[in-house]
Amino acid sequence: MKKILLFILLVAIVLASVVLYNTFTFKSKQIQVEPVAKIDIPATAKDHMSQAIQIPTISNANPADFDSTAFDNFKKFVKDTYPLTDSLLEINYINEYSMVMKLAGTNETLKPVIFMGHLDVVPVPQENRSKWSADPFGGEIKDGQIWGRGAIDDKISVIGNMEALELLLGEGFSPERTIYFCYGHDEELGGVNGAIPIVNYLKEKGVEAEYVVDEGFAITKGMIPGIEKEVALIGTAEKGFVTYNLTIDIAGGHSSMPAPESAIDILSRAIVKLKDNLFPVELSQPVKDFMTYAGPEMPFVQKMAFANPWLFESMIMSTYSKTPSGNALIRTTTAPTIINAGVKDNVIPYQAKASVNFRILPGSSIEEVRNHVVEVIDDERIKVEIGDFASEPPRASPTDAFGYISLEKTIKEIFPEVLITPNLVIGATDSRHYYEICDNIYRFTPFHLNNENISTFHGIDERLPVADFEDAVRFYYQLIKNSGRAL
Repeated sequence: MKKILLFILLVAIVLASVVLYNTFTFKSKQIQVEPVAKIDIPATAKDHMSQAIQIPTISNANPADFDSTAFDNFKKFVKDTYPLTDSLLEINYINEYSMVMKLAGTNETLKPVIFMGHLDVVPVPQENRSKWSADPFGGEIKDGQIWGRGAIDDKISVIGNMEALELLLGEGFSPERTIYFCYGHDEELGGVNGAIPIVNYLKEKGVEAEYVVDEGFAITKGMIPGIEKEVALIGTAEKGFVTYNLTIDIAGGHSSMPAPESAIDILSRAIVKLKDNLFPVELSQPVKDFMTYAGPEMPFVQKMAFANPWLFESMIMSTYSKTPSGNALIRTTTAPTIINAGVKDNVIPYQAKASVNFRILPGSSIEEVRNHVVEVIDDERIKVEIGDFASEPPRASPTDAFGYISLEKTIKEIFPEVLITPNLVIGATDSRHYYEICDNIYRFTPFHLNNENISTFHGIDERLPVADFEDAVRFYYQLIKNSGRAL
């Protein structure tokens, strides 16, 4: 017995030693960079952002509601507002409204860089307009903020790029590396008429990009447990997307003589099965990278867990799974979103339909999701069909490539006090279409995201502090300069 206890004690000592060694050698990955001088931003910049918001470039689900006049007005706005950009860059319009602007570099042997954004915004339902504190398409500047749909998603990227570029061109800026600015006009609808044709256009031109930067994460405050400092999150990957439509056809009839089961019964059981049998949790590469970068900045206990995931993985997974946002980072999620059945309260329907949306972790696939759905439901009477829009989860981009390093350096130059870490974007962006021409794709927008404003984009009272917008111009100004250089 003594020997057994001695052995257990020895194992415990060795285990504790390994855990403590890993924890104390879990060093910070934050880089040290000299901040750059804060450039003056013209007072007209915020007015231009306001004017851009006033142009209602809305993506409506019904193509018949497409307002071509708004997108034509946006083209004219760009031409009139940014004369140097208009005259010095090669500008092409894809499907009339999406824009590809090329700033030619002096060294054609260098791979180009692509700055992305999107021109379109989501609608504001009529019933929600009275809930806004300002006209959603008024572009009003009040209380130090620019109000309106698109302020965050995503005219900050487009106008931030334009303002920075116009400043640089006014200074005679000429990059070594060619830089493209690509703005789709239907990102909110999947990029079918914008991003996809843009990529095809670039492929025809033989473009292979060094890196791509698109919207995505931001500078967060109070959103990462254990870290009080602001944290700039760079999305190195995003989740895939697929909806499967479930349909059951079975005899219905009068509600006074119900059969043992109806279409609604069968479909409801199928949905419950899917919710009771979720995809397993796992750490994808972007989340592992997040742990590597964020872990050393955390208090001792969290730092110890992130330094030793081989031992504390179940605890980490349990903690993440307790919140919707955390859960979305560690599993392919299952979300029933639409259910339709029945037309009258005394008629048992012959058919029932449901749509279930899945956001897919990197490393999985659309086919794997389908196999899971069919296996879990286990009912041949239910037809499983893929929805109109689907996207495979893209691979993670590296943190040691020129693109990530350029973003990391620029963030520190403009926002010297923030921590920087990679992470997984749980939404979908147009950048997923660009993997055909680039291996290194990153998602970051230079504004402050917190618990107060996170619900405003695609929601009510979307707005952006003027100070954030001006810092975004400074950020893009510096990133264009840093990206235009050779490696």
